[in-house]
Amino acid sequence: MTQMTVYTARRIRTMDPGRPLADAVAIKNGRIVSVGTLESMRPWLDTNAHQIDDRFKDKVIFPGFIDPHTHFRMSGVFMGLTYLGPIDQQGPRGFNKGLASRSEVLDKLRQVDSEQEDPSQPIVAWGLDPAVQGGQFHRDELDTVSATRPIWTVTYAPHVVVANSAMLEVIGIDETSNVYGVERYEDGRLNGQFVERAAAAIATKPVAKYLNEPGHGIAAIRALGKTAQAAGITATADMGVGYLDLEAEWADHKEAVMDPEFPLRMYLVPIEGRLSAEHGDAAATFQLELQKRNTDKLAIHGVKFVNDGSYPAMTLRLRYPGYLDGHEGHRGETPWEELVETMLPYWRSGIQIHSHANGDETVQMTLDVLEQLQLRHPRFDHRFTIEHYCISTPDQARRLKALGGLASVNDYFVHYRSLIHAEQGFGPDRAEATARLGSLEREGVVFALHSDFSLVLTPIHPLTAVWIAVNRVALDGTVQAPGERIGVDRAMRAITIDAAHILSRDHELGSIEAGKLADFTILEDDPYDVDAIKIRDIHVWGTILAGKVFPVNG
Repeated sequence: MTQMTVYTARRIRTMDPGRPLADAVAIKNGRIVSVGTLESMRPWLDTNAHQIDDRFKDKVIFPGFIDPHTHFRMSGVFMGLTYLGPIDQQGPRGFNKGLASRSEVLDKLRQVDSEQEDPSQPIVAWGLDPAVQGGQFHRDELDTVSATRPIWTVTYAPHVVVANSAMLEVIGIDETSNVYGVERYEDGRLNGQFVERAAAAIATKPVAKYLNEPGHGIAAIRALGKTAQAAGITATADMGVGYLDLEAEWADHKEAVMDPEFPLRMYLVPIEGRLSAEHGDAAATFQLELQKRNTDKLAIHGVKFVNDGSYPAMTLRLRYPGYLDGHEGHRGETPWEELVETMLPYWRSGIQIHSHANGDETVQMTLDVLEQLQLRHPRFDHRFTIEHYCISTPDQARRLKALGGLASVNDYFVHYRSLIHAEQGFGPDRAEATARLGSLEREGVVFALHSDFSLVLTPIHPLTAVWIAVNRVALDGTVQAPGERIGVDRAMRAITIDAAHILSRDHELGSIEAGKLADFTILEDDPYDVDAIKIRDIHVWGTILAGKVFPVNG
């Protein structure tokens, strides 16, 4: 029989409220046998061959951190393109230096134009941050780079594609087209902008071959998986597979994740629009069939509806008084009026629904839809989750609780983006109150913290998410909406047991309890003990996945 291993530690934080602290944990066959002290687990030690491993005797063990919303493979797709973003970025072809100004961005495009010998080969570029690099591109501006070579660009948060005139011809769209999200100048001409998935999908077809180069997806999953593991993460959900080709994306994940040396569990959440486009009324049935492929390490989970735009791209939907410049933002690819009927087959089938909703108008609509689903087909423990939940109001938190919903919140924006968007997008009131965790806690809503990595300009680092949740400090050191701060324990729950609950995996992940999978994060210090302002500086020694040790520097 497999030998049992007992790890001792300075402290084990179990996230089991009934038995919150321990000194030792015994594991066997990748699962937890017992938690407590060497003395309390003596009945197990007396009846099992075992070894005592003291390598963590000076460290603190937590349940493995969980980031329930990432985009590893899609990130790899974009990292292989010409990079235009404002931050330094590692790509599959080498290190890309960030571009600080609009003029540098345009110069980069002109440089690529001069270097590409084939005049018909398009420039395919990614990474513009309109909030800090001078606003969105538009057709006439890209024509100044080249009026003859097709140019296709997508923002860092890939919600807006912009094409020049030559690219519009390749796409095959003109002023007679009437598609939601295909934008125009005031004089009625197409301005080259394709906003959100329905429009962006049309613009993307001609460049699809450049977005899906063989090997890039697998390399991205492996590389970003290593980045996540270094931050203490043992499980994550790719919240939007099927962006280009669901089967190809599954195959890439299977090759990368099922490698014994890959240090994460991954849960893949299909984009609903893609399921409906390919399978029509049978989409929910097809999704249930996909789940038959599931393993402990790689699994299909739920379905994602994209119902508005992006916080950093400034395409989310806001209630009055809206954006500073008066624009409205964008809805998702499924018309809001059709969402109840579109969600209902998944809802009736027991498939967990994840609703991307960044703005308070979209949160309100999502709550209305959830209410209608409950009226049409009442359910308990449905775990309907609002994803991002960036701009909201306290009354929405109360209503979310009443309807039994959950929230998976990107709170990184509080620190990294709130000041930018106070000036460039939403105004100070809404920007300061980004990610209202305190309101969710007061109303008793279960919530998790996520990064959306790496399609937003923030890191993937759960201890930073905790640090932001507890302190709410912006880039200039000011505290943003102090009443929305939460305590360390609730924040740590949001990256462990409550994150597992969001993914319907809290029966096997998220806490250190007998019978659960042996996934741990090893820290050099305890977030409960250090000064709250120093939580993000705690060093991650490494992780354990199903009993296998993965040192960060191993």
